[in-house]
Amino acid sequence: MNHLPLIIKREYLTKVKNKSFIIMTFLSPLIVIAFVAIVAYLSQLNSDKVRVVTILDESGLVKNIFKSTKNTSYNILESMSLEDAKNLVKISNGYGLLHIEDISGGKIESKNITFYSEESPSLTLISGLESQIQSELTLQNRIKEGIDVEKLKASIVNIEINQESFEGEKTSKADSVIKLIFGGLAGYLLFMFIIIYGNMIMRSVIEEKTSRIIEVIISSVKPVQLMLGKIIGTSLAGITQFVIWIILGSILMSIVSLILGIDMAQMQTPQQQIIEQAMESPEVNAQLQNILTGFYNLPLTNLIVAFILFFIGGYLLYSSLYAAIGAAVDNETDTQQFMLPIMLPLILAVYIGIFTVIEDPHGTVSTVFSFIPLTSPVVMLMRIPFGVPIWQQVLSLLVLIGSFMFTVWFAAKIYRVGILMYGKKPSYKELIKWIKY
Repeated sequence: MNHLPLIIKREYLTKVKNKSFIIMTFLSPLIVIAFVAIVAYLSQLNSDKVRVVTILDESGLVKNIFKSTKNTSYNILESMSLEDAKNLVKISNGYGLLHIEDISGGKIESKNITFYSEESPSLTLISGLESQIQSELTLQNRIKEGIDVEKLKASIVNIEINQESFEGEKTSKADSVIKLIFGGLAGYLLFMFIIIYGNMIMRSVIEEKTSRIIEVIISSVKPVQLMLGKIIGTSLAGITQFVIWIILGSILMSIVSLILGIDMAQMQTPQQQIIEQAMESPEVNAQLQNILTGFYNLPLTNLIVAFILFFIGGYLLYSSLYAAIGAAVDNETDTQQFMLPIMLPLILAVYIGIFTVIEDPHGTVSTVFSFIPLTSPVVMLMRIPFGVPIWQQVLSLLVLIGSFMFTVWFAAKIYRVGILMYGKKPSYKELIKWIKY
């Protein structure tokens, strides 16, 4: 008789009714949202603060270039000594004093410009001041040397090579970034899902083994069915938890925004002001248009279908290995010797995807690792946005499914013997013997 549906149902209900599972399902979004709300609130307080920067320009060359913004106000001093200016800033609790020495017709250098403050100044503020002064002094030097600034600007040539396939499909450098981001997110999501719920499967096996419940269950259920039931039931519980997190997180974020009056879209920080100013540039708008075009050019249907299939295949493959480890040991401490060989291929896949696929998605290294079962779920997902033939995707998926079936058989052999073994820490040599039984 096939007991697999009953085992899946039992495992799922056991997980979702567990107190710690219920608590973490509802507590995790609360912790994350509370953290985000605190950061947003503190950022809002920081963005509401107006920094008063005093300017003492003894050279008279740049004192008129500073324009006050929402977060920064400039106070220009005239005919005052440096010591008096310092005292004035201290008394008025100003943010700092920018002093530019009088070089009497010479050339202003970095050593002639100093920013005085009570505490370490903002990196963003200092960078902005440096940029403004550098641009103004460069412009003045060019005019002084008799250089026609307008002609110089007109002579600048900006080159961005157009990219187009032989079939006429236009692409850009932004396309590669978008494809890498998608692949990276897919790989990271799979990585985290395997770690979180693979460990949950392993702990579940260890708990049942140490409580001797498994001895009763195994008398009427085949080990392979019991292992598959645990994997599938725990996976369904994990999906349920993720769905609850998304729904609850969205609701809590809306409530927190209303209570604290924080509109994430309207928050203004110095960094956001720089971004908004950059967005006014035609070049930046062109880059944004390229990004949107690159997103629409993605094979979205292929990506979604491949993501689901490779995600499920990769998770089931690693989960069966986690279940086998849980059956082989008596406690979580003993699992450490077996975890490294399982985690290394997954970590290797992420590094290959980031450092190899983006540079040469159809190269030998990328192609080979997209067919190796332990790395293909991550590497192939990173390759697909760059255009992988369907036959390669199907072949990789078939190899992954075949490897999963073999791994289930392999793990079931260990599972069958290991769940009845107590009080002994197994070695790799003993695991090989168990497979032969």
